[in-house]
Amino acid sequence: MGGSGSGRHWQFGADTTDDYRSIDIRWLKREGLLESGVSRSITWSRGGEVTGSINVRSEPGRVILDYRHRDRGGEWQPERYPVYLDTTPCHIGGERHWFLCPARGCGRRVAILYGGAIFACRHCYRLAYPSQREKPGDRAARKADRIRDKLGWEGGVLNGPEPWNKPKGMHQATFDRLRWKHDRFADRALAGFAEQFGFDLPDEYRF
Repeated sequence: MGGSGSGRHWQFGADTTDDYRSIDIRWLKREGLLESGVSRSITWSRGGEVTGSINVRSEPGRVILDYRHRDRGGEWQPERYPVYLDTTPCHIGGERHWFLCPARGCGRRVAILYGGAIFACRHCYRLAYPSQREKPGDRAARKADRIRDKLGWEGGVLNGPEPWNKPKGMHQATFDRLRWKHDRFADRALAGFAEQFGFDLPDEYRF
């Protein structure tokens, strides 16, 4: 389940979705936790240690969330409330499940809820995705790393150019296209790092 928990509530504009625990309805569906009458405890962990837990019980048209929370080291407070569900048809058949955000005045149809004191949608918490907080150089480095992974190269543009060996079984045209895209992203990433930290790039790091 979701990332690390913060226990913070309604702190606008500064946090990302990774800063809050989360419940994904698609995961609940895959685990069979939307079947009426099913009840299960879900835990979050960091570094192998449990950081939080919640009990989810499914009823017709809704799930019941049951957990404890505390704010800024205060007393533990019990919370137990329903989150209503909705469905929409899929284009290829079947249906897609959604939470209806339980925050007062919201009711948005969402796939993921984030908690703090209550579980609500990212719009209510005004959470950004981590990629939206990235500097341009960081974003380019992340895209370059995705390509390096596809090509079987060591991660990190700061490791410098690889020998440019084509992976076995990959078409030459595909390899050339990915290498060209990697070089463009790597150039942007290194330029961004140089500007951010105020240094000149050594020649061996220029693609």
